Amino acid sequence: MAQQDPYSVLGVVRNASDVEIKRAFRKKARQFHPDRNPDDASAESKFKEVQAAYESIATAKDRSEYEQQQRMSSMRGGGASFGGGGMDDVFGQMFGAGGRSRGGSPFGGMGQSQQRRQRPKGSDIGVSLELSTEEAENGGLFSFTFKRLKPNASGTMEATTTTLRTTVKAGVKHGTTTRMKGQGHDHPEGEAGDVMLTIRIQFGEGRFWDGDVLVQEVPTPFSTLMLGGKVKVVLPSQKKIMLSVAPETLVGDRLRIAGAGYDGGDLELEFVLPDYDELSKEQKEALKKLKDIGL
Repeated sequence: MAQQDPYSVLGVVRNASDVEIKRAFRKKARQFHPDRNPDDASAESKFKEVQAAYESIATAKDRSEYEQQQRMSSMRGGGASFGGGGMDDVFGQMFGAGGRSRGGSPFGGMGQSQQRRQRPKGSDIGVSLELSTEEAENGGLFSFTFKRLKPNASGTMEATTTTLRTTVKAGVKHGTTTRMKGQGHDHPEGEAGDVMLTIRIQFGEGRFWDGDVLVQEVPTPFSTLMLGGKVKVVLPSQKKIMLSVAPETLVGDRLRIAGAGYDGGDLELEFVLPDYDELSKEQKEALKKLKDIGL
């Protein structure tokens, strides 16, 4: 059976950060943990699947290696050698527009003038550069490593490790993308693709990005959500506040604080339930009573 896509298993987008992936993993792992699902073989199988998915894409390095393996697997399936008919499939899979046509010409049905103007081009590579808030605020020169495909002497594509350096301006915005021309996958009959370098600013456990808005989780007991009250919150600036919680607040509700996010941006506080590794005897008894009366 083919391995399932780890992004789909964890329910995250392909450009998710380390923190977002870890958060999704913890949620799924709690849901399918064997201790919570005794004698449930399907839950145990799902738990192992979630663990394997997390191990595949837990870090930026893991994700880069996984994506590279997928590309190479795809090429092996279509014929990775540049001899005979396999070349058409490789160009179609890896190089998109500019690959060979079925007629054998790398320029398909284009006229001679178009052939002179347009050369085939290798695929672009998406790379994430993960920075701490201090690194993003101060800027500087940073290195990053990724894998790119190059044709070797035998005419097959070969994965090589490449390290580049880039200058990041102080106060760079999360999600800023820079095109580095000619640093992507090579094309044996044309020019190399580009690297699309995206800046991802990490704020540690409990904080993540929703688009360009920084979100911070606020663990809040169920009783406080339903009855109202106050919870202590430590903002990204390390300032401590007592946040008022309105009665009948729901998990997932958010409050926005202007200027409390990164670089003067807004911060959204999202109410979540706390993670309890183990409930006390008193807590279990209280929950049983709530269950009996429909809460």
